[in-house]
Amino acid sequence: MQKLTDYVLTAEAAEILGVSQNTLRAWARDGKISVHRNPANGYRLFKRSDLKEFLKKVAASEKKSRTTKSAKKTDPA
Repeated sequence: MQKLTDYVLTAEAAEILGVSQNTLRAWARDGKISVHRNPANGYRLFKRSDLKEFLKKVAASEKKSRTTKSAKKTDPA
């Protein structure tokens, strides 16, 4: 069973990801990031491990994008 310390509220999750709370809520609504609800009060909860994984995916995507852009710049064709 997951511990409550494995989860963070929207404000902390948004800070970890470097986005606004509204952006994070939109991503959760759109299914871009997993969200759980506290059964006692309905607050959104984000698993720390999910946030870490999301950051890895974003970093990999940005790295791939930079590599593609630099390849296009150096392509003499």
